[in-house]
Amino acid sequence: MLTILGLTMISVFTYFIMSGRLSSFTALTIIPLIFAIIAGFGSTVDTMMIDGIKLVAPSAAFILFALLFFGIMIDAGMFDPLINQILKTVKGDPMKVAVGTAILTLAVALDGDGTTTFIIVISSLLPLYNRLNMNPLVLATIAMLSFSVVCGLTPWGGPGIRALSVLGLEQTDFFVPLIPTLIGGAIWVIFVSFILGKKERKRLGVIDLQEDEGATRKTGYAATLAIEEGSSIKRPKLLWVNVGLTLAVMGVLISGLVQSAVLFLVAVVVAMLINYPTIEQQKERIKDHGANALMVLLVVFAGGAFTGILSGTGMVDSIAGHLVSIIPESWGSFFPLIIGLVSIPFTFVMSNDAFYFGVVPIFANTAVAYGIEPIEIVRVAVLTQSAHFLLPLVPATILLISMLKLNIAEYVRFAFKWSLLTCFVLIVLAWSTGAILS
Repeated sequence: MLTILGLTMISVFTYFIMSGRLSSFTALTIIPLIFAIIAGFGSTVDTMMIDGIKLVAPSAAFILFALLFFGIMIDAGMFDPLINQILKTVKGDPMKVAVGTAILTLAVALDGDGTTTFIIVISSLLPLYNRLNMNPLVLATIAMLSFSVVCGLTPWGGPGIRALSVLGLEQTDFFVPLIPTLIGGAIWVIFVSFILGKKERKRLGVIDLQEDEGATRKTGYAATLAIEEGSSIKRPKLLWVNVGLTLAVMGVLISGLVQSAVLFLVAVVVAMLINYPTIEQQKERIKDHGANALMVLLVVFAGGAFTGILSGTGMVDSIAGHLVSIIPESWGSFFPLIIGLVSIPFTFVMSNDAFYFGVVPIFANTAVAYGIEPIEIVRVAVLTQSAHFLLPLVPATILLISMLKLNIAEYVRFAFKWSLLTCFVLIVLAWSTGAILS
């Protein structure tokens, strides 16, 4: 019964999100609540939702303060010299911009954090996309694919950390066989960006940016900002101070010395005092960025409640158990490949915590019965992160589409094909290089 209810709940949720009949915030709250009551958990559903909200609270705080911090840096003009340099390099060629997006994201994604990666990449490149009139869905898709490859296949990325820790496996045993797949995946993403960039070049041509030099542009989540150097919110004289502050913040973030939410809270305060010292100026900056930050937080907390119900009712365990039970024993030698294909829909509809802490251990234990090492199951399970980042439950995805002001349905429709192809390419690469089915 829990399996049927769980699958039905996920299907109904997906339908209302994809059809645009309900907003993410509404669907994430109402649909799981109704199904939890139907399943007989009406008396405890509030506790489940609170547990889920508590789970995402640190991420929500981090997102809030990170949005404010980078919003202030954009307002102050810290990214303007970088954008100008990129403009000179690409010379208005959409294809070069798309390839540059992939390379930049692949590099930034090495820190393993999706929200940080998307904030930096989108903040840096969205003004350029707007200036060239490029489709923001191209930016979203390339950034998502690039991050999913690096995040999934590195042992310090979220999926690897979860699966390895819960199974007590070694990071070296996980990562070394996946290095060829990681390199091949990066090349694949650059190839995809080349294809998408060529389509944009065909649609737009190579733009003469000199005609556009004095125009205004939009950042992903801030109000329209004037490019002119004399803009009242620009702080060109504080450029290197802001760069130094940002590098210091990123260094501390990567080192893990301070909790990320606390780090960015302090960073926001310092950035405000440096760039906008008066109370009125600070109120204006918060007002300018607050509305979009609030919408992101609403969806993040609602997503936490959804995950809490999915886990608390036992629907996740029930679905996984039934799935394992229906796999014929004769397919045992191909079990890692089966898990790779099954992981695509699983990672799409489930949080990483639920999948890697709850489902992957079941898969790994089942694999032992077929004479397959659990480490192979972990390796194949991380290859489908590009499907996971289509999920509107993922805070980083919510941030990505919010910064670009995209509708979740149009984002999924545009990126779905490339996401699915990336999953298949990574599975084939891992298979052909001996990382799985060795």
